Amino acid sequence: MPHSHGDRVPIRTVCSLTGVNAVTLRAWERRYGFIRPLRTAKGHRLYTYAHIEMIRRVLGLVERGVPISQVGRLIDAAPELQPEADAAGRGPWHDYLERMTAAIVRLDEPELDQIYEEALSVHSIDKVTRHLTLPLLAQLGDRWQTIAGAIAEEHFLAMYLRSKLGARLIHGMRYGTGPRLLAACAPGEYHEIVLLLFALEAQSAGMRTVLLGADTPLEDLAMAQRRCTADALVISSSMDPAPGLLEHALPALTAQAGVPVFVGGATATRHQREIAAAGAIALGCELADGVRVISATLARNRTEP
Repeated sequence: MPHSHGDRVPIRTVCSLTGVNAVTLRAWERRYGFIRPLRTAKGHRLYTYAHIEMIRRVLGLVERGVPISQVGRLIDAAPELQPEADAAGRGPWHDYLERMTAAIVRLDEPELDQIYEEALSVHSIDKVTRHLTLPLLAQLGDRWQTIAGAIAEEHFLAMYLRSKLGARLIHGMRYGTGPRLLAACAPGEYHEIVLLLFALEAQSAGMRTVLLGADTPLEDLAMAQRRCTADALVISSSMDPAPGLLEHALPALTAQAGVPVFVGGATATRHQREIAAAGAIALGCELADGVRVISATLARNRTEP
């Protein structure tokens, strides 16, 4: 782990975590006035993890076609670029969300499948994931805490998506030739759907993913990585990690693996410092950003002696 000052890291670490080179970071600061780092007494740039999250948001906006000269204004105006709203102030995804929720409440799989396929017929899988699937999962997660029967709804959707996304993944596996990722949910993590969505995002970037699913002991991952000769390990975690996981199990895994270890999900956002101290790389919650960081890290490792 490179030297840092508390939660402040040097520019070389930021480049490693985001895939953005130092020349570009300095240009963004000088020309557009955003991503302003702190300075040491000697004038060296230091960045916080909040800066890293902002850089990933900038990359996401640029990837969607926003000119870099306009990115600063959009970031100041809103935390995330949203679809245009209709006359009632509702986004174009609102109708899909309402209809899918109603089908889920009725446990009506044919209707659910029809709406999902309708969305996919006019939008890319990454847009459907970002604007429909993930918000739908979050909405159901909120419902089960307050509404009777909502846990059944969440399980119903999970079973549907597991089947749907799994079939899409299997179909795409025959075409993959890029780096192989071994991906699993952390111990105690049973939400596999985000892991499947990540695998689809990675597949669209040309990577191949071997999935181990829910509640995977970290001590088994290093052996599994050697068996399938994976180029990296990816751990998905949305829950507070079990005691000792970040302090002992994760450092042991990074020491044994011999390949980069990435941690994604809400845990990666809440525990960036601990993950970095363990020798792993925190990806955060944005799937596209995470895949971009993995790709840049593996590309850099291939070119370094």
